[in-house]
Amino acid sequence: MKTIASFTVNHDKLQKGMYVSRIDGDVITYDIRMRVPNAGSYMSNGAMHTFEHLFATYARNSEFENSVIYVGPMGCRTGFYLLLRDSVSRAEALRLVRNAFAFIAAFEGEIPGTKRWECGNYLEHDLPGAKADAEDMLKALENWSEEKMAYEN
Repeated sequence: MKTIASFTVNHDKLQKGMYVSRIDGDVITYDIRMRVPNAGSYMSNGAMHTFEHLFATYARNSEFENSVIYVGPMGCRTGFYLLLRDSVSRAEALRLVRNAFAFIAAFEGEIPGTKRWECGNYLEHDLPGAKADAEDMLKALENWSEEKMAYEN
């Protein structure tokens, strides 16, 4: 079988940030890398699950709601994928992510989609952990730009 695109990225060089992972027709996949790969620090399952609920809810209620294809965690627990239509510029995608992460960092109240009938693992959530991850990533993206969205070879 062919090696999939994400396995061709040199994870030893990957740092926290937001990257263009791939472009498929009119869909751009963004790699939002929240942990340095293979560095021993990974997102906890509960924090990642809560982060997913809040990130997806925010993105699908944003001005770009009709351009959001998918928001979801990486199995390696080092970040998230965000798939958007190419009608959303890279600068707008970065703004969306920063705004979503600020929303998560400040979130108080009931996490959306955490009723038993709404979620397949409704008990495993960690809001304080998700908020801490969002705050940490906001610092990493503070000076991020479109020019930094390419993977280092």
